[in-house]
Amino acid sequence: MNSNEVVIIDHGIGNILSVQHGFEEIGIKTLVTSNPEIIAKAEHLVLPGVGAFEKAMQTLHDLELVDIIIKVANEGVPLLGICLGMQMLLDESDEFNLTKGLGLIPGRVEKYPVLDDQSNIKVPQINWHELVQGKSKISWEKSLLANQKSSDAVYFVHSYVARPCNDNHVLADYMCGGNRITAVIVKNNIIGCQFHPEKSGRVGLNILKNFISM
Repeated sequence: MNSNEVVIIDHGIGNILSVQHGFEEIGIKTLVTSNPEIIAKAEHLVLPGVGAFEKAMQTLHDLELVDIIIKVANEGVPLLGICLGMQMLLDESDEFNLTKGLGLIPGRVEKYPVLDDQSNIKVPQINWHELVQGKSKISWEKSLLANQKSSDAVYFVHSYVARPCNDNHVLADYMCGGNRITAVIVKNNIIGCQFHPEKSGRVGLNILKNFISM
């Protein structure tokens, strides 16, 4: 495997083509696979995803990919979860049925918060939002968001939100209707973006470059 290659996990439920195009825009080759042996040798691993948490996790189990993803992540290989792929990094989700996730970052996935006086918030939330620092105010320097400004906007499409147990695992949020919504989570080499960097223009491409430099 070439050192400039990114392995994208193919579990049949993801925005794989657009993720591939995003990396191609920055000159990085990708290898799309569901082969555990190839995933085990990855130097940078991406877990994309759209749709339902329960179905996606069942597919990972059916393909016998759960254990190898956990193993590679625990070995220190940079792992980027995108959208649903980010949510799958957490312990569990209450979407439809309570479903166990990969358990790489402590936390759970819950329905998008909509209060009675915020009925103008549309779910799924399909919009561009500016990133803001998480509550713990972790520095973005030398992180996935290096060289980004808090006014930079990225593209979101989601109906459920990540709720990490530890604020120190939240690198960035976005604000919507008075709610602070998790945008980026991180635990050492394990990173998740609720937004789609591959669909977020110049800002998103810079984020993919930062991932490759890790």
